[in-house]
Amino acid sequence: MAPEAQLKVGVIGCGAGLFHLEGYKNEPRAKVVALAGLNTERCRELAREYDVPRLFGEYDELLAEPDIDAVSIVVPNYLHLPVTLAALEAGKHVLVEKPLARTAAEGEQMIAAARKAERVLAVALNYRYRGDAQVLKQHIATGALGRIYYAKAFWLRRAGIPGLGSWFTKKEMAGGGPLIDLGVHVLDLALCLMGNPEPTTVSAATYSELGPQGKGFLHGGKWVRQSAGDDAYEVEDLATALIRLDSGATLQLEVAWAAYAGVTDEFGVTLMGDKGGAEIHIKDYAPTDTLRVFGDVGGVPADCAPRVRPQHGHSGVVRQFVDSILAGAPVSPSGEEGLARVRLIDAIYRSAQLGREIEMGDGE
Repeated sequence: MAPEAQLKVGVIGCGAGLFHLEGYKNEPRAKVVALAGLNTERCRELAREYDVPRLFGEYDELLAEPDIDAVSIVVPNYLHLPVTLAALEAGKHVLVEKPLARTAAEGEQMIAAARKAERVLAVALNYRYRGDAQVLKQHIATGALGRIYYAKAFWLRRAGIPGLGSWFTKKEMAGGGPLIDLGVHVLDLALCLMGNPEPTTVSAATYSELGPQGKGFLHGGKWVRQSAGDDAYEVEDLATALIRLDSGATLQLEVAWAAYAGVTDEFGVTLMGDKGGAEIHIKDYAPTDTLRVFGDVGGVPADCAPRVRPQHGHSGVVRQFVDSILAGAPVSPSGEEGLARVRLIDAIYRSAQLGREIEMGDGE
């Protein structure tokens, strides 16, 4: 495609916006032409590294640029709703970083606005486009696992609370702790691999044990204390849930920013079917050697470790986003899929608050 036919894209947010820039770098049908962010030095560095010609301090300045077709919104969770609504009002297609919103009620507003504006709304649930996940999805499609009746999804950190005093640890700004931050990824991955069955009931518990003590931060590393002032810790640091699905299967979830456990920073899914099983276990974001498949060979149990090529998950998300804008193809992960995940997270929090199992939709 000739450069003049490329989609012109703006990225709002210069923190995790890096991952979106990497995704667009691998998509020849789109070009990032503008960045917006309050951390001006960080934004200048990214603009130089990714050859982005325009730089703005405020997102509304970027949205006012008439030639920008689409935006990636990579800002704290409490800003997903207002920035998305502003972008759609400005006529831009939107790819928003996970989670779609802090709550299902906010997500529903975003979906409605996208439909009214007749613009694409997608969400960056990028782990479903990892190489190991894509290979396993194809393996499942052959029927090799049979009927998947039980699954586990987890993301556990030994010490990885992302900054006491930052927006991550404030309930109003983040919407929650590791459940909404990390759990949304592994819930999405597990449910996608299972064929997207609908959750029916949830029994959950959340705990806030290490964060309030000022523990669970990896000093000298990525996850550090970010404030010497307001150190209020307002969210959970561990969540667990048992989710019943309309397929008859059950899904166990376990997520923690910090826990006294024999892990570093590890996540994945385990699937058990009536013909075979599989496990993705990713340690410290390893791109390869993460997938194992279980079955029978010659009537005896056998394990294998497929040689999977690494794939950048955000590249898959961006490719789907661009396909939808240019060709009208259904986008996945769509805003509606993102909303379904937030509804499930809402139910997990509600079950934990009530201290009992609830049905999906209970209390809405």
